[in-house]
Amino acid sequence: MPLLPNSRTEPDGSAVIRVLSYNIRSMRDDTDALARVIRACEPDLVLVQEAPRFFRWRKKLARLARESDLVVVTGGATTTGPAILSSLRASVERTEDVLLPHTPGLHRRGFATAVVRFAGTRLGVLSCHLSLQKDERYDQAGMLLDRLAGMGVEHMIAGGDLNERPDGPAFRRLTGTLTDCRAASPWGGEHTWTPADPYQRIDAIFATEGLEVLGCGVPFEHPGVTDTDLRAATDHLPVLAALRVPAS
Repeated sequence: MPLLPNSRTEPDGSAVIRVLSYNIRSMRDDTDALARVIRACEPDLVLVQEAPRFFRWRKKLARLARESDLVVVTGGATTTGPAILSSLRASVERTEDVLLPHTPGLHRRGFATAVVRFAGTRLGVLSCHLSLQKDERYDQAGMLLDRLAGMGVEHMIAGGDLNERPDGPAFRRLTGTLTDCRAASPWGGEHTWTPADPYQRIDAIFATEGLEVLGCGVPFEHPGVTDTDLRAATDHLPVLAALRVPAS
């Protein structure tokens, strides 16, 4: 398997970045394995789902960031799970944690959002974990698109656990506007759930028009990422993408 491009800043001010989306199941599994997987992927941004939400949740998320050579940007219990981590390469302009309308009887959902800079590039970022219920999930996909449209930046990425396959209505609602990075430039593995027997793709990274997708998929056989760690870390497989962001 070819390697994804390393993160770098080009002479024209554009940036190649690595983005990882990962459902970490509240860090209830092997946190050391989880940190090893994240660290080996060398991401500039991590879109987290199911971050810790209860007792000492900030301390737990900060520990994961530290052990992954990253920092916490935003999210966690304040979004009911989605969060964003970044490398020190990213300069954070602003963040906003968004709670979505609550349907009685269902888990409340939210978005973690930020605007960051990499050298001469400016990027909107959103991490999501959509509903298990089909109609609510479709509505949340529309809210995601509205949220991106209101961020006031030209280039944006969104990613997370969609709880739906690419042929589902919510997934297709997103790809009507955004680029599905895996479909645009397949790399690595396709299916993200379950780690022991991956058979469906329900986690994804999306990009707005103007971002070049250099590769996207599950980082099987990526240097430093082992099958043992992928199985032990959590109940989802991560999605890793390399993107080129034009200079702002």
